[in-house]
Amino acid sequence: MNLYPLKFKPIFKEIVWGGNRLHTILNKHVAADKNIGECWELSGVKGNLSVVSNGYLKGNNIEELIEVYMGELVGDKVYEQFGVEFPLLIKFIDANEPLSVQVHPDDATAAQRHHAYGKTEMWHVLDAEPNAELIVGFRKETNLSEMLEHINGNTLKDILNVEQVKAGESYFIPAGCIHAIGKGLLIAEIQQTSDITYRVYDWGRNLPNRPLHIDLAMDVICYHAAQGHKVAPPQALNQPALLASCPYFTTNQLTLTQSIRRCHGELDSFVVYICTGGAATVSCGGQSESVSKGETLLIPASLVSEVLIEPQTQAELLETFVS
Repeated sequence: MNLYPLKFKPIFKEIVWGGNRLHTILNKHVAADKNIGECWELSGVKGNLSVVSNGYLKGNNIEELIEVYMGELVGDKVYEQFGVEFPLLIKFIDANEPLSVQVHPDDATAAQRHHAYGKTEMWHVLDAEPNAELIVGFRKETNLSEMLEHINGNTLKDILNVEQVKAGESYFIPAGCIHAIGKGLLIAEIQQTSDITYRVYDWGRNLPNRPLHIDLAMDVICYHAAQGHKVAPPQALNQPALLASCPYFTTNQLTLTQSIRRCHGELDSFVVYICTGGAATVSCGGQSESVSKGETLLIPASLVSEVLIEPQTQAELLETFVS
């Protein structure tokens, strides 16, 4: 049977810093009394495999699909490199309280220590309360000794690069960049398939299930002053605006008031559309699927040569694929 645009069941994560914006803003069906910090939209992480929610493949997980369809689903190049492991993890993050200050290892370190991939990621801000903040890198050149002194003195924020955040902004976070999401933010995150996080500082929470990993983090962190992480909101309508491009993924933003055709015949990859505003109908391979704010759609590699996106009034989407 032919492939088609695929939707997946969300995987919800209850976390101490979570809130209820996934329900109130993104229309996710979650209990109001739960602190849901993350919604994994598309995941190939072991133990958290996304399951199809639409069409005749409903009930199959992403790994099972790749086993059967291989390059037809993810692209021959992607399949040769990653096998049955889907290479990207797509999330929505609701920070009702600040997340820990943390860092992720690169591929080489993650492979050596964890037999896993590293974690480079990007954030796209969907909603921000007044005075909301992100931490991205250090404010100035620093070193391990200075960082440890500030951790021990509970003054780490003094040497970190703090960004005042507005909805529509994007940030690129390479492996090795110390970072944290502040309270009052709803974010779409695109990252390598990895669940490895080294916590450096957790704002005094001292919870037994949230240990610090300073010994693992110290030789992973980039101690240079932060630069080039922030991407201003693009102004272009009805054409792709580049937000991030790296060896792991490329992400464009689409703000649509009229239909657009996306022709990715040169790609050897799937394409994912994350709807961050409004709604649209996505058609390819003779089949169509609607997507609305808070929903994610996977276009198989065999269908990306011509994709028609028709907005309902106005739609905002993130478009991402393996570079």
